[in-house]
Amino acid sequence: MSIFKQKGPTPVLVSYAVWILLGVGLLHVVLFWAMNHTTSVQAGYRGTGMQTITATNKPAPAPLPAVVAPVEAGKDLAKDVYLNVQVLGNLKTEEFNRLMEQITAWVSPKEGCFYCHSDQGLDVDQPYTKVVSRRMIEMTQFINANWTSHTQPSGVTCYTCHRGKPVPANIWYTEPANTTVGLGNDAGQNKPSIGLTAMQRDVFTPFLMNANQIRVEGVTSLPKKGTVGKGPTLQSTEATYSLMVHISKALGVNCTHCHNTQSTADWSLSTPQRVTAWHGLNMIRAINTEYLAPLASVMPAKRLDGSALLGPTGDAPKANCATCHNGENKPVQGVSLVETFPELKGPVAAPGKTAAK
Repeated sequence: MSIFKQKGPTPVLVSYAVWILLGVGLLHVVLFWAMNHTTSVQAGYRGTGMQTITATNKPAPAPLPAVVAPVEAGKDLAKDVYLNVQVLGNLKTEEFNRLMEQITAWVSPKEGCFYCHSDQGLDVDQPYTKVVSRRMIEMTQFINANWTSHTQPSGVTCYTCHRGKPVPANIWYTEPANTTVGLGNDAGQNKPSIGLTAMQRDVFTPFLMNANQIRVEGVTSLPKKGTVGKGPTLQSTEATYSLMVHISKALGVNCTHCHNTQSTADWSLSTPQRVTAWHGLNMIRAINTEYLAPLASVMPAKRLDGSALLGPTGDAPKANCATCHNGENKPVQGVSLVETFPELKGPVAAPGKTAAK
């Protein structure tokens, strides 16, 4: 006998509860579709799902910092006027001062010059932020000079990542090794933190620090004799999808921005953006290994404001796609800030000489 046909007060309460739950569920569905403002543009053959989907209810981007007005350069070089100018010494003093003022607006507008400099003297390599910022200027020049395959035509500046804050909003650390606790070993996954899925959390260490193979799709429909257990695993496949979810969220795009629905693995069917993304992944790996990770040796455990600076394993903060893109297809809406500061396009050569690559 159905519980709804039984006599007494309890079945009535259960009936009401069921209808209330159904109503609340329906309301959630209606609100989701009503508030999920998106627009789509066909990007391939009709009927194939090749659409570019973008959100229309994104918050308006913050206004860009004002550009410091160009100056008339004099004759003196910064390295001849100031002490301990190791990277930008070949700039004319006026150009050097202009760039320092602009970096302050890009990185520490509230904290000012002394976020990176000491009141004991501008030439002192204290606090640690001065050593870090010097290396970051070199990294910016390195990206603009060597990774035009990913950054052109806009290029990058300090503002691309910092957006007016001393610490970029999107950084990451390597997670500690998984250990077995009271509820078992979660193997670094099974928490709804990656695109509301239970896929692996730390996919940046294997892919954006280490050069692990991202493409894991098998080339045959069934395993061949002698290959069982030697090909892509379920875990490696989940790691790849987890990284793809990150890229999608970081750029604010869906999968078809780079891939073709007919075959996501086929490069000949993919969009030109996939090639750009491939260069970007290699670029991130290069800056993480050559510039960011080594900074752990000069960074203290805590920042100037007292918050943790190093990760749980003692590693320095590192970059991923969201560090620059910040949810945008093109960082900073595609605006090029580097054109007004050509000294960030590469190492500055001494007068009459060519900068070494």
